[in-house]
Amino acid sequence: MKNIFKILVVLVLPLLLLSACRNEADRDWTTPEASFKLQETNPGAAVLYPTMANNPYILTWSKVEGVSSYSVVVSAKEDFATKSVLGTSDTNTLKTNIATLNTAMLQAGVNPYAPQTVYVRVEAGTAVSNTISFTVTPYPVAVPVITNPTAGQTIVLDAANPLATAATVKWTDYSYGVNVNYTVEIAKKGSDKFVTTGATVNDKQLIWTNYALNDAALKTGLTIGVTSEMDVRVTATTTSTGGTISKVSEMVTFKVLPYQPAFINFHIVGSATAAGWNETKAQLLKNTNEISEIYTYLEQNGEFRFLGQKAWNPDNYSLNAAGIKDEYKYFNAWSTNLEPSGPDNIKFTGNSGMYKITINQNSRSISVTPSAIPTVPANVYLVGSLNGWDAGNALEMMLVGDGVFEYTIIIPDGAEFKFIGQQAWGDLEWADLKSEGDTGYLAPKGSNNNIKFDGGGANYKITANIKLGIYTITPL
Repeated sequence: MKNIFKILVVLVLPLLLLSACRNEADRDWTTPEASFKLQETNPGAAVLYPTMANNPYILTWSKVEGVSSYSVVVSAKEDFATKSVLGTSDTNTLKTNIATLNTAMLQAGVNPYAPQTVYVRVEAGTAVSNTISFTVTPYPVAVPVITNPTAGQTIVLDAANPLATAATVKWTDYSYGVNVNYTVEIAKKGSDKFVTTGATVNDKQLIWTNYALNDAALKTGLTIGVTSEMDVRVTATTTSTGGTISKVSEMVTFKVLPYQPAFINFHIVGSATAAGWNETKAQLLKNTNEISEIYTYLEQNGEFRFLGQKAWNPDNYSLNAAGIKDEYKYFNAWSTNLEPSGPDNIKFTGNSGMYKITINQNSRSISVTPSAIPTVPANVYLVGSLNGWDAGNALEMMLVGDGVFEYTIIIPDGAEFKFIGQQAWGDLEWADLKSEGDTGYLAPKGSNNNIKFDGGGANYKITANIKLGIYTITPL
């Protein structure tokens, strides 16, 4: 019997030892048994936000005999295989804030803008506390980093090709799984007066055309023809449950040489206009820096284009049809680009009436928008210091052509006047397009720029061409 017992012991003991070894091997040594108590404490909010940065976050735990230094660690995993240090303490209390907690969570691999479970424990040598956990949404602290242009780079502008790419601004990803609005700005080196050069949504690059960068550079106050240093920055703005957060990149300084844009004298001509296709009657648009504009009459289903002079050659302009949908060539009010010798006339399908045409000389973009005065009135009157500002006594002008009215009068020194469409103040009112006082261009009610003309007491013929949006003052 004793022999049988001995045999059983010999057979069973190795199995017990093997089982014990397996249990030891399977044990998770990254989560040892807690040997002291950490009090349950959460951040106080399910969603963290930068305005909470200074809010206190205090942890307390029971003391461990013989331990003088404690380390509080944070992890995105319960096994603490990857962790970051929230802080250290020589007492059984750690006093920190939400900003420090938020950063520690990010360093431990917790992603911003998404609710996740976070694990916290205290380590004291080989001893560890119990683990506390809470679900929270951190906020981002990183900023986008500009990778192009590089510091000191010189961007060469090509004045002859305003719509060609001068440079592409690029920066690092900042998505975090939510939509990001990026804004790119430039300023003189060291200045805090930034000019926006463009914006994107989620796209981590922005193309600067020659005209766009040159235009922005001039708006910052750079001198034409002088190579200057500029700062560029990118702002990333995100909106989530916690609100709106904006993060600004470090600035990168580059160099650029601004140029003087070669502005064109655009003239409008075509069957949609009062000038018709007669190039000698083509109407010049008013130029003010990079903007050319005019208030003029457009005929429904007519066509028009622009000349660079009162002749067909050498320059004429129409739509850049490449890449533009067909319906965009037949418009009421919209915007696109002009190009030299564009293949198609611009076809106008809006209602016949008065419109404002604006061309940006840099981008060659054109917009056509309805005027505050929809059409040409049957009568036009002169009102002002010529005969007093009483609209009821306004001087009736003579109709001498299609939308053309005349009046002959002695203009005294320092005279100011405007045109109205009735012998009363109302919506039908025209003044000068610009504040210079006598540009020869009309603008509808709202400009508040009286026509100012020093007649010296001489006799003049005043002509208002409402359809072409111009007026003339001719000595007799």
